[in-house]
Amino acid sequence: MTTSDLNKKEFDIYYKRYINKLPKNVNLLKGFTRGKNNIMDFFKSIPKEKLNHSYAPRKWSVKEILQHLIDTERIFMYRCFRIARNDKTALASFDQNIYINPSNASNKSIETLLDEFSAVRENSISLINSLSDENLKYMGNSNGGAMSARAAAFIIIGHDIWHMNIIKEKYL
Repeated sequence: MTTSDLNKKEFDIYYKRYINKLPKNVNLLKGFTRGKNNIMDFFKSIPKEKLNHSYAPRKWSVKEILQHLIDTERIFMYRCFRIARNDKTALASFDQNIYINPSNASNKSIETLLDEFSAVRENSISLINSLSDENLKYMGNSNGGAMSARAAAFIIIGHDIWHMNIIKEKYL
């Protein structure tokens, strides 16, 4: 299962920004494994004094962005799971901004956040391993639009790249 298998009918146009960050022919499982290593290395390389930095008022800090990646992966893998099990129940949207304050990300150590990310990513990899290519092609309804199980998973990898690029451009 690679990105070249996806077609634009499998996800809302909004998510194209994340899918377009992925190289052509990225294998889903390898993308998750490689992505885990990239995220871990990237956040470990950020100087400690930059971790609670935000580039503008009401923008998330670097640690809050990492928490956002963790939370988003949980939600999108839940979507992937439900759709891959052929659940046709419409899946609700979520307000990413309200998740940050209760997460207390700013008071967590980078090591704690990376441990949490690693655990979530390993769970995602385990789920992907359990799904057949046929399961991953199933279509569902997420946030009012069509989404395939595999698109929900690929979006996570592109979303990670999107936010690493923002950190490089605006935070470091």
